[in-house]
Amino acid sequence: MEKHFVKIRAIDHVTHDTLRVVTEKPENYQFKPGQATEIAINKNGWHNERRPFTFTSLPGQDHLEFIIKTYPEHDGATDKLLDMRPGDELILHEVFGDIRYKGEGLFIAGGAGMTPFLCILRDLGEKGQVGRNKMIFANKTDADIILKEELEYFLGDNLVHVLSDEKKEGYEYGLVTSELLVKHLPGEGGYVYLCGPPPMMKAVEEDLLKLGLPKSRLVREAW
Repeated sequence: MEKHFVKIRAIDHVTHDTLRVVTEKPENYQFKPGQATEIAINKNGWHNERRPFTFTSLPGQDHLEFIIKTYPEHDGATDKLLDMRPGDELILHEVFGDIRYKGEGLFIAGGAGMTPFLCILRDLGEKGQVGRNKMIFANKTDADIILKEELEYFLGDNLVHVLSDEKKEGYEYGLVTSELLVKHLPGEGGYVYLCGPPPMMKAVEEDLLKLGLPKSRLVREAW
């Protein structure tokens, strides 16, 4: 089983409950935008507590970056990251993931499910190929939106925020409904990229297929 021990270079908050973790990059370590790895903490009692996290750094960079939502109430591995400091070690495992960029379309993300799309948008931005891509980004409140300014930089008016727990001018309110999807679905030949909490993904996928999206045009993580 592939394992890499890497030191944390930097760790900081990007929202009240979401961390940016920057680590060393193992030599010849390769991944594609949208992919992920399982990470464990190199401390007694935590070596086997592996959790999947998406790379948000670009493949050509000399470091790795992960955007990680924490859940202090769970008392688990992500909570333990709140106690980590530069110089502490993480354990990386194999690279995996079914999300790949196949062409222009609509990204639909829920919470930390935006991370594979962030890496893809950064890659497209570096190449000058963001084009007419759109994103529907669902969160509970405005304060929960991860890297809002960067997403707006890439997407401008093609970024649609949906808040389930807060009514705010300029934002959609509620859930990602079929009525909202109809407004933003790509034309024939466009792709829909989907990542978020499993209940959201299940409901949105059902709506997309009912609206006539060919399954071959839906790109999502396999569970």
